[in-house]
Amino acid sequence: MSKYDVIIIGGGPAGLTAALYTGRARLKTLLLEKIVPGGQAAVAWAIENYPGFPEGIGGPELMERMRKQTEKYGVEIKSGEVVRVKLSSENIYSKREREKIINTENEEYKTTALIVATGTRPRKLAVPGEERLIGKGVSYCATCDGPLFKNRKVVVVGGGNTAVKEALFLSKFAEKVTLIHRRDELRAGKISEERAISNPKIEFLWKSVVTEILGETEVKGVKVRNLDTGKDLTLEVKGVFVHVGSVPNSRFLKGVVEMDQAGFIITDENMETSVKGIYACGDVRKKLLRQVVTACGEGATAGFVAGQYVGKYKKEM
Repeated sequence: MSKYDVIIIGGGPAGLTAALYTGRARLKTLLLEKIVPGGQAAVAWAIENYPGFPEGIGGPELMERMRKQTEKYGVEIKSGEVVRVKLSSENIYSKREREKIINTENEEYKTTALIVATGTRPRKLAVPGEERLIGKGVSYCATCDGPLFKNRKVVVVGGGNTAVKEALFLSKFAEKVTLIHRRDELRAGKISEERAISNPKIEFLWKSVVTEILGETEVKGVKVRNLDTGKDLTLEVKGVFVHVGSVPNSRFLKGVVEMDQAGFIITDENMETSVKGIYACGDVRKKLLRQVVTACGEGATAGFVAGQYVGKYKKEM
């Protein structure tokens, strides 16, 4: 079993920043990422509110820069999906806190401090046809799949920042983008909202929800219900892009640390969870604002505090 001072689960902005701080503190650090570092930020086509880039910067470029900076300080990065976290059974009379054991599908690791930065995954609509047509016209990432819908009609479901930005991106390729939102106004930032409303390729269906996605082997259309009138409408489209919120990637920690009803991890201002030596930062944490810049700030705090915890632990050995 490999032993580390700090293990960080998740390689998005929060995880990479935490690793930067622990690496610079000369702590033996392992960063585990399910696929490749970057998280959801790595598929953002443009990030315009990250300080220092007045013209904006592409998500892949920003995440690649963060990864290189982290590796510069000796952080070990491995691919692997964490399936379980448990606490070692130290003697209850020991002054030392219990170590953390992390299991992936193929490996087991032990660490003094654990930082969880696993982010979120897109929430699904849970309507007929959605599961059957994922990858066949149903998508949760316009940056990934948008170019496939050149000169075609598509819909975006949602009304928040992500949905509006994805609609704007899709308008570069699609013939027409219809944004379907259950409310009568958007919940996006004002600049993005203004751009979307003034875009001739983007139309809006207010107070409406998708009730079914049509097609057998590929998307043919969607059924939409107006929440005020109850009337149904069928739109002929080739693509459905879903952005109706997110679900925290925290299932592997169930029963280990305190979470809210939705599964977001509860921490104090130092990013510490209900268990000593386990920290959470970024979108997986219960908080108000989920942005790259806030994830980085939380990652810095988690990395710094974890370093203090490791130092205290070693003194008591």
